[in-house]
Amino acid sequence: MTAPPLAAELLAAEPADPTGIKIGYARVSTGGQNLERQLDALKAAGCRRIFAEKKSGAGAERAELAAALEFMQPGDTLVVPSLDRLSRSLQELITTVAELRRREIGFTSLHESLDTTTPGGRLVFHVFAALAEFIRELIISGTREGLAAARARGRVGGRPTVITPDLLRAARDLLPNPEHSVTSIAKLLGVSAGTLYNHIPDLRQLRSGHNTTQLDNGNRNG
Repeated sequence: MTAPPLAAELLAAEPADPTGIKIGYARVSTGGQNLERQLDALKAAGCRRIFAEKKSGAGAERAELAAALEFMQPGDTLVVPSLDRLSRSLQELITTVAELRRREIGFTSLHESLDTTTPGGRLVFHVFAALAEFIRELIISGTREGLAAARARGRVGGRPTVITPDLLRAARDLLPNPEHSVTSIAKLLGVSAGTLYNHIPDLRQLRSGHNTTQLDNGNRNG
């Protein structure tokens, strides 16, 4: 199996001039979850500024996460209480961390003790990237086999009238990958591109990724 392109980016060396600035991000998705506990952990970790929001990770635009990513500059470190506060899927996690690496920004998850500013932390994410690619290939292989079996049973075409939860999960795993267009993903899964747009409200967000515009140093003292 060919290693995914993101693997090399995840193993890239740390920026030569770390700022020492830690920016925290916290999120709760239900009223019963404790945001204060996450905030306390981020403060104890030395975060200079914390972005927090109360929104579900699935199907919701996370404005505070986008703001945190926009605020950060090369040499900073993004800190989260746990991996599930940052990402909704393994593929999204890998994509986000790889983007941070490209911008020379570190990443730390407190609960899992993962830190991309260390060689060991970068190696863990290298394994994650390889695993994400392996899962993607399994999804593609299984979908192709399923479509072939359906055609062998005499079904006309490969496009079901109603998209299934399994197909939706497969689509969400594939959409963040820029190597695949929406049309090619739809064709692979045996549905129309319109079906994906209709059933995945945040499809465009999954495709576009996070805004990584940087702010001036003068705006970093809040």
